[in-house]
Amino acid sequence: MIIEQVDKLLKVLIVDDEASQRTGLSGMVKAWNMSAETAAEGAEALEKVASFSPDVVVTDLNMPGMDGFQFLGKLRELGDAPPAIVLTAYGNVETGVRAIHELNAFYFLEKPIQPNVLQALLRLAASHNNLRQSNRILERQLLYKGSLGEMVGASPRMKEIFVLLQQAGPTNACVLISGESGTGKELVARTLHALSPRNQGPFFAINCAALPETLIESELFGHEKGAFTGASERRAGCFELAQHGTLLLDEIGEMPALTQAKLLRVLEDSKVRRIGGKAEFEVDVRLVAATNKVPEEAVRGGFLREDLFYRLNVFHIHLPPLRERREDVEKLSEFLVGDLNRKHNCSVSDVAAEVQEAFARHNWPGNVRELRNVLERAVILAGEGTIAMKHLPAMFLNQAAVVAPAAATAVAAPQETDAVQFRIGTTVEEAEKGLILRTLEHTKNNKTRAAEILGISLKTLHNKLKEYGAKEVGAVV
Repeated sequence: MIIEQVDKLLKVLIVDDEASQRTGLSGMVKAWNMSAETAAEGAEALEKVASFSPDVVVTDLNMPGMDGFQFLGKLRELGDAPPAIVLTAYGNVETGVRAIHELNAFYFLEKPIQPNVLQALLRLAASHNNLRQSNRILERQLLYKGSLGEMVGASPRMKEIFVLLQQAGPTNACVLISGESGTGKELVARTLHALSPRNQGPFFAINCAALPETLIESELFGHEKGAFTGASERRAGCFELAQHGTLLLDEIGEMPALTQAKLLRVLEDSKVRRIGGKAEFEVDVRLVAATNKVPEEAVRGGFLREDLFYRLNVFHIHLPPLRERREDVEKLSEFLVGDLNRKHNCSVSDVAAEVQEAFARHNWPGNVRELRNVLERAVILAGEGTIAMKHLPAMFLNQAAVVAPAAATAVAAPQETDAVQFRIGTTVEEAEKGLILRTLEHTKNNKTRAAEILGISLKTLHNKLKEYGAKEVGAVV
């Protein structure tokens, strides 16, 4: 019953220069309760596609005027083309295979057509088309809601980045990602890989700043046994390990100039020679580079070769720091809490409004990485329920402090028992002492709890109290 209902909704365009074939196929399709339109050649078929909007196209290849190959090529250029089932003469399998590989046809059938096979293929092609459309709708919804894979953000700047990722992802073009540390440059590279046709291949990342100059070429290009002292065996480089996939070169501006020149040669020729090797071999790798420097400034400062910059900068994606997109913090927090719940087997449900307000005021010098670390601590401390201010590190309690012109030392605010006030001119040591003592008062001298709230170890708290000469009698540990 369900199949019959689906068949009634199915629209099939039949393209064949032989009238008897068109009539026979059309009658067959209509007998299956599907809608059918016909065209005698490619140009007419294109007009029918515009007016009929078929779910599936069934087309011959050998036709006068615009033949099947030209028709499918034009159809592909229009974008969002329906799947096509290609009809070929008996024994002409190579032609059908060519149509599938070159023109992205869905399937091919040899004439004479077997009705049950055609019916099954029409349903399968229509199902494939529906799934493809659903994925497109889902992508748009995700984009609208402010997420793309594991990337989250509803701010205008992040939406622009999502659009650029959707455009650059399916290509093989080089991409240069810039942004401060902790903004998520590797996550952008992984998203590009996931959106690309290479997503079944490997993703390999290397941090150029973490490798000594003597080893970086070996890591990139590999080496032969005996190429240098310590080279006891042949070793594959990153380009080999990322074959048919994506290679991320993080902190590209830290790569030595000589290595940058060799990298440029690899990008131009798509060939690599291992250190100590005699022959070059081809590599098929998409390169993504990242830097925490402003690329143009890195070029002017001599950190990045100008010719390499132009080779890498086909697409440039700049990630803004979190302080410049504070409207994303709440959505990021919700996403990260869910991820951290799974990681630590916790069941935190939400983040308190006052915590979100504190997050909105914070400058986030460590960007998204800092936000994740703060939330990871909070999720572990809370365990379940709601993340409250008491689960945050001490710096957020310091933010809650207000300037009081009259008080000489830290005193409790009369209207808010949880607030701490400091006068201008209070030293860091005095402010720290006041905050620690006030927190101990808040926890009724429970040092373990106070240390958790302050974001310090219990040992550090004891050492601070020893400095202050505070009494420990009656303390709850």
